[in-house]
Amino acid sequence: MGQISQELLKPDRGRRGPSATAVSYLLVLAVFGALAWFVVARQNRPFDMSTIAPYALNIAEGLGLTIRASVIALVGSTVLGFVFYLLSSSSSKFCRAFTDVFTEIIYGTPLLVMIMLMAFVIGPAFGTTSRQFMGQLGLVIYMTPYMTNIFKSAISSVGQEQYMVMDLFGFTPFQRYRYIIIPQVIRILMPPLMNNFSLIIKGSALLNVLSYRDLFYEIALMTNNTFRFVEGFLLMWGLYLLITIPLSQLTKWIDRKWGL
Repeated sequence: MGQISQELLKPDRGRRGPSATAVSYLLVLAVFGALAWFVVARQNRPFDMSTIAPYALNIAEGLGLTIRASVIALVGSTVLGFVFYLLSSSSSKFCRAFTDVFTEIIYGTPLLVMIMLMAFVIGPAFGTTSRQFMGQLGLVIYMTPYMTNIFKSAISSVGQEQYMVMDLFGFTPFQRYRYIIIPQVIRILMPPLMNNFSLIIKGSALLNVLSYRDLFYEIALMTNNTFRFVEGFLLMWGLYLLITIPLSQLTKWIDRKWGL
């Protein structure tokens, strides 16, 4: 322990100050900016974002629908993920086998295929003709095993001695999760949960194949009408980054704040 403390106290000669770090990031941003300018300058027609103005309202509505679908998928997959965690921890061999098979099926299925299966195969089999609803449900189901895994990792952080204490005091399953397990694992759960939310946002773009009027659909429709593919797809890229990068930074902030 003393040796580790001495190593930590040694000056890091390779460490740079905040100013050097800021300069490095500015240089990297300048490189990406120059690359973007080069790509735009090499196009056959002048870059003109004003052509997008008539479609601004539709694009804003599409952005809102993207966020709504992503939040619904996050909440739904989190709930189902916890349910499947309970099933995987059950004493029933059937429940454990069911979760294992379900997980392998989802892991082996591309998200687009899952969305199409839910909308065009499984939905009609159950008398549901709402393809957009079934597509969103497909996104929820697809993310469920990933949510189950983060519950497993988080809950496994609770020491075995704590379970012994809970057994000693006769805690019910509800009391275990309500008062002991959940308050401890929530700190560990948040960063991967935010990462999965970012994956959901990016994956929700595939709902456009079902004519779900999300951000991808609205901008693709605009580019088909105006043939302004450069302006449209650069705007789409920027709007997705506007959502996902803050989530990434929030995850890093939670890691630092909670010391994870």
